[in-house]
Amino acid sequence: PGTDLKITGFDFLKSQNSRLHHTDAYNIKNLVVRRGQAFELQLSFSRELKAADKLMLNFGIGKRPMKNRGTLMSLNPRREKDNNGWQISIIKNSGKECLLSVTSSPRAPLGKYTLKIKTGTNIYKPKNDAVYLLFNPWCKDDVVFLDNEAQRKEYVLNDTGYVYVGSAYNIHNRPWNFGQFEEFILDACMYLLDKSKLNMSNRRDPVLVSRAMSALVNANDDRGVLMGNWSGSYHNGTSPMDWIGSVTILQQYYKTKKPVCYGQCWVFSGVLTTVMRCLGIPCRCVSNFNSAHDTEENLRVDVYLNEFGEKLNGISKDSVWNFHVWNDVWMKREDLPAGFDGWQAIDSTPQEKSQGIYQCGPCPLKAIREGDVYLPFDSKFLYAEVNADEVYWVVKKVNGKDKYTKISTETRGIGMNISTKAVGQDKREDITAQYKFPEGSKEERRAMERASSFIRPSGITPRSLFASTARVDKEASNPVVLHEAVSKTELQLEITNKAALYPGNPLELAITVKTCAPGSWTINLTSSCQLQSYTGKVVASLGHVKETVKLEGKSEMQVPLKIAADTYMKTLASVEDEALIHITAIAEAQGTDSKLTKEKTMSFEYPPITVQMPETAKLNNEFACAFIFKNNLNVSLDNCKLLVEGLGIFQMTEFDEGDVKPGKIIKSEIICTPTRLGEKKMVAKLTSTQIKGISAEKNITITE
Repeated sequence: PGTDLKITGFDFLKSQNSRLHHTDAYNIKNLVVRRGQAFELQLSFSRELKAADKLMLNFGIGKRPMKNRGTLMSLNPRREKDNNGWQISIIKNSGKECLLSVTSSPRAPLGKYTLKIKTGTNIYKPKNDAVYLLFNPWCKDDVVFLDNEAQRKEYVLNDTGYVYVGSAYNIHNRPWNFGQFEEFILDACMYLLDKSKLNMSNRRDPVLVSRAMSALVNANDDRGVLMGNWSGSYHNGTSPMDWIGSVTILQQYYKTKKPVCYGQCWVFSGVLTTVMRCLGIPCRCVSNFNSAHDTEENLRVDVYLNEFGEKLNGISKDSVWNFHVWNDVWMKREDLPAGFDGWQAIDSTPQEKSQGIYQCGPCPLKAIREGDVYLPFDSKFLYAEVNADEVYWVVKKVNGKDKYTKISTETRGIGMNISTKAVGQDKREDITAQYKFPEGSKEERRAMERASSFIRPSGITPRSLFASTARVDKEASNPVVLHEAVSKTELQLEITNKAALYPGNPLELAITVKTCAPGSWTINLTSSCQLQSYTGKVVASLGHVKETVKLEGKSEMQVPLKIAADTYMKTLASVEDEALIHITAIAEAQGTDSKLTKEKTMSFEYPPITVQMPETAKLNNEFACAFIFKNNLNVSLDNCKLLVEGLGIFQMTEFDEGDVKPGKIIKSEIICTPTRLGEKKMVAKLTSTQIKGISAEKNITITE
């Protein structure tokens, strides 16, 4: 064919391909495409391409790409042959220009492919020759296919959102910037894929990829991304409360290749959402309120109280967290019997080991809901988190020995108001029904029985760390069926606050005792107030009341419980976690065995931050944004820091605001230059010694 055929020009057609592949937001020079979908490449030759010319495109992945392993695809546009499910064709060939179309297999391994083009004996390597291949929720042959455009926009493309925190009756949204398209984030995820030691054929499978990432987002076992710390002391790292997104964390990890300090559950969950969305697996953060951490998988969590009703630390291995945040990912489960496709729970907070390392999931939500707790992965642990019973014990000293008396069982308190951000809206969606059937329904009882048949229920004896030496009431040690019936008590307890719970003000709480049956009642009421961290760990006992209440017939009485500000302010300033107010009440009716326990967790209320900025701004044009905060509390807020980040507008920045005395107003202004079009969000957070996190956010639309 005359002179040798050479390539004189090559174009990845990045802007056109990335628009069609929904990858145009990635801040990277290389071409990023999704599997199972065509992309085009433009070649220029030294002369016209003729029928006899040899042309071959080699896409290789891994250290040693090999054809027989499916890691080297040699694509010849002349032979319309399928190569490991990849296809290539010539769309247009005119003069010296040639337009090719390449479609990767919808089952191709994820990662960076290197492209080399052979013409005759010449080999051409394009500049930025790595092509990043991701999962494709838009492709119906990909196992992560999600057949709903609004959901794909939310669960794959949205780079901002919320994690829900607080307590079951007092849920707050905490803004979180996922930032899956920011600089170095995709490379950080590729580094994690390499670090996961998954072989190339396992990189095809989102089940194995999501499980591996649930292990790598925590630093345990494998020097992964985040070091967990629940100690309340974070001086040699960043306090978990001080992050407002995943970007800084993943960028720092990618730069240093060392675990970042420190994370707690919502940080692990936020980072895992970033990694999943970045790789193309639909993902959402999920918050479970009153989440059981059941170490023995017996669907029971023991809570120990002293005679004042104060919760005791360190007796039980089990705990109930006010909230716990994990993730759901969307995929088909070809490794399971039919019917378990769709949302799967995964969790990267290091709580319990699974197959020897700290990882959790994926486990189908359907398996959790229906009690199929034999299915992989980690279905027993996840089932218990949303379904365990709480058993309350009072511990009293009798002749120098601890005596345990079981006072009540709560079967409905665990796994409440399971929450995620709604699709396309800045509000909370309750997804409890996707995790469990309605309490008390026939289906719920059937699921419970099914789960119990796979989980060894233990007799009701206290599971304390030293229970072997302790005395237990005889009646308490008979084995009891799971979810025992609670005697329909004639008593009711309500816990309320009579004034806003502002730090620096007294806590004005009240316990209301109600009787629902005729007769004369004498009720011993014990009630206590403690400060605790969100994992249920008590950090201070603030006070208690013991009263005998006399009631006639169906009636009620309110008993006040007031805690002075100076009782708790020192503790509030000494712990570096956000403290919650925890109230426990125990009522015993004299002359009956009616006993009732009630717990409630409340959050402090804080003054707001106001964000002032225009509704819209033009691309690459400066605009001003101001943050205003007035301390309308009775106490000074010391060492205030303002943290600000707006993806595509403003990089994560920290401002020192010093001490803010009562009544003082602070105002910080920044100048922003937006670099990306569309709906953007500015997120701000104020932290201080006394208050760990006040968040605010504001939307802005960037136009051409």
